[in-house]
Amino acid sequence: MLSRRKRLFLMKIVSLFSVVRGYNIPIIVIAQYLSAIFILAPGKSALSILLDYRLFVVVLASSMAIASGYIINSFYDSQKDLINRPNKSMLDRLVSQKTKLQVYFSLNFLSVLLAFLVSWRASLFFASYIFMIWLYSHKRKKYAMFSNLIASFLAIYPFFGILLFYYYRLPLYELENHRNDFAVIFSHAVFLFLLLLVREMIKDLENIKGDLANGYRTIPVLFGEKTSKTAITLLLILTIVPVYFLVNIFDVGYMDLYFYAGFMVMIFFCLKLWKSQQREDYLLLHNLLKFLIVAGVCCIVLIDPMVLIHGKRLLQTI
Repeated sequence: MLSRRKRLFLMKIVSLFSVVRGYNIPIIVIAQYLSAIFILAPGKSALSILLDYRLFVVVLASSMAIASGYIINSFYDSQKDLINRPNKSMLDRLVSQKTKLQVYFSLNFLSVLLAFLVSWRASLFFASYIFMIWLYSHKRKKYAMFSNLIASFLAIYPFFGILLFYYYRLPLYELENHRNDFAVIFSHAVFLFLLLLVREMIKDLENIKGDLANGYRTIPVLFGEKTSKTAITLLLILTIVPVYFLVNIFDVGYMDLYFYAGFMVMIFFCLKLWKSQQREDYLLLHNLLKFLIVAGVCCIVLIDPMVLIHGKRLLQTI
């Protein structure tokens, strides 16, 4: 039997894990490594990428910055979460606000310090990222669509760190040879950005009661649920543009199967969206969208499954 003190300590560890969304960070780490292997560095072997300590430091620094971002979001949203997520909020409150801020500043310091071991530019990159997360968390309640756009951009920002890590070291005469690679990366980024933007707007519908009570200026609060649903539907239609380029112009291997299946999911999503009225309905849509995003991360392997056998990309971008 554990003593009361040890049980309380374990509960605080679980609480801190909940605050930093510890279940999300491994997915982000996997996504960064898969992006490096299958998209960003097709000429390198998978093993060399996995053993690159400089890349490991960049991924670790981004994980710390993301974790600190979740902490500062929790800090500013504590009152809203009491209404929208009472059970999670009670768990998160096992750790004091003072402790959260101490962990927040420690993670930020370590993130910037680790990035400095790679280069001063990497350190500046993550310092800027940390500042933007704080600014978003501090000012988000004053803006509607702008807040959603910034949140979605911040979610994909760490992937630009991996992109710069590889392409900053390329000689100028080689950049022309990688122009198609940049286009493929940009198309993936636009598709992911649109899905993340839809997720942010679904969260606004899901959390409308807490947003109303705490003065958050979200689209459902300012313009109504129908306007928000219309905007979400238009964003899902816009995903056709980057997917068209990825499937018909560039070579994404067997990942086109994911995009075809994804469109079927999105059609169901839209039909369900217009019938949704309760928080439970929007929570289901939120989870469905999270599944689609996580599935997209896993399906990066389909770009060239032979990497699992040969340890190196065989398919090349057209």
